Amino acid sequence: MTGFTQWLFLTTFILFVLFIVVKTFFYKSVAQKEEKNSAIMKLTLQEAEILIRKHQLQLQRALGNIDILTDEITTLRNEVKALKQRNSQYRVETEKYKSRIKDLEQKIEALL
Repeated sequence: MTGFTQWLFLTTFILFVLFIVVKTFFYKSVAQKEEKNSAIMKLTLQEAEILIRKHQLQLQRALGNIDILTDEITTLRNEVKALKQRNSQYRVETEKYKSRIKDLEQKIEALL
């Protein structure tokens, strides 16, 4: 029985060692895959950060352009208001001059 017990112990020990070796290689390959995935994820995140910065700069430029255009629109609106006021003043003056011309024409006709 001693030989059988030794054989059983040795077989169990060898199977246990083989099991541990297989498990070690399995976890090693899993760890390598995770490292690769982690490296790929880091690169992807860096690319995403670069794109985000790029779009932030474009957005800031666009917002700056919008501010400039808003200021220009405001000044143009004010100019249009001023022009409308001047135009209405000119119309009033034109009406005055037309009525004055009619009065003078009537006076000329009365004198003739």
